[in-house]
Amino acid sequence: MSKNYFSSSFRLGVLGGGQLGRMMLAETQKYDIYTVILDVAKDAPCSEICNEFHQGDLMDYDTVYNFGKQVDLLTIEIEHVNIEALIRLEKEGLTIYPQPRVLQVIQHKGRQKDFFVKNKIPTAAYKRFTSAKEIMPDTEFPLVWKTAQFGYDGMGVKVIRNQEDVKNLPDVECIIENLVPFKNELAVIVARNKDGEIKTYPVVEMEFHPEANQVEYVICPARIDKKVAGKAQNIALQVADAFQLVGLLAVEMFQTQNDDILVNEVAPRTHNSGHFSIEASYTSQFEQHLRAILNLPLGNPDSKVGGVMVNLVGEEGFSGKVVYQNMEEILKISGVTPHIYGKKETRPFRKMGHVTIVDKDIDKAREVAEKVKRMIRVISE
Repeated sequence: MSKNYFSSSFRLGVLGGGQLGRMMLAETQKYDIYTVILDVAKDAPCSEICNEFHQGDLMDYDTVYNFGKQVDLLTIEIEHVNIEALIRLEKEGLTIYPQPRVLQVIQHKGRQKDFFVKNKIPTAAYKRFTSAKEIMPDTEFPLVWKTAQFGYDGMGVKVIRNQEDVKNLPDVECIIENLVPFKNELAVIVARNKDGEIKTYPVVEMEFHPEANQVEYVICPARIDKKVAGKAQNIALQVADAFQLVGLLAVEMFQTQNDDILVNEVAPRTHNSGHFSIEASYTSQFEQHLRAILNLPLGNPDSKVGGVMVNLVGEEGFSGKVVYQNMEEILKISGVTPHIYGKKETRPFRKMGHVTIVDKDIDKAREVAEKVKRMIRVISE
């Protein structure tokens, strides 16, 4: 008989209380699962709506270990957490998904790339360095530089075009990759539970902001050939199988000019590329994450309708108490659903929310998304 998670004394612990956790809370509330959150910020998006909130540093060994001792199962909404504490907790019998060994690989981009090569997963050629100072003057440019750890939302990623650019890089452990000439940036979210049941969401197409290197639009289904989509899903399944991960795995990929698929990087959690699923899919990625980590039957990941997601980020030139302009105007448009993340302070390019646009015609949804992007402004008082 499976464990009773619903309206019971079961305590689900989550490391991280940001917007991903906030959207997952809608699902834990739907199932009446008691949810305990740890985050460094006292006003984190989850702080006022979870069952129990703890403030503390996710990278601090004692904080994470002591938090883990208070819950029955532990999961994450961000991978930058203290792995040593998780390894000890797991040895002492706590169930942790995704597994600490998986997080240990994924949270370090050098180890992640090594894992791809070891498991014959196609990826761009790369080199690892303990410091950017080791990048030699005879290196062929352009290339992509990535900090090995703690990069997010375009932070810690730069296109390097010459040796002068190298001089301006921070002195941290890093990797460099060949710059891939690609047609599209794609993503596939894979769900897997303890029993090994596995399901994939449709391939999505991602359009990036040219300056911030953040995803600006996510389009589902991706407007690509069915054979290419099938290849992307198969490679995503290959990655998930190699990790034997329990939970959700977001696999970001490049579609090259020759229609090859190269894995860029992965995230072992719910992901920005899956937000469309709240409105557009039979089972949202957040519900699917819960089903996977609790070893429940996985839900149907198929789309009910085409969906486009628009990220709402802080406008350049504005910092301070947030104001959302023209919210009433976008709410007049059919098929538009905004999600506000509960962050009270805005700053340039900070993720503050997203808007989903659904339509049977994906091209029409993309047109409306452009309109929404032009209309809504995230500014400060």
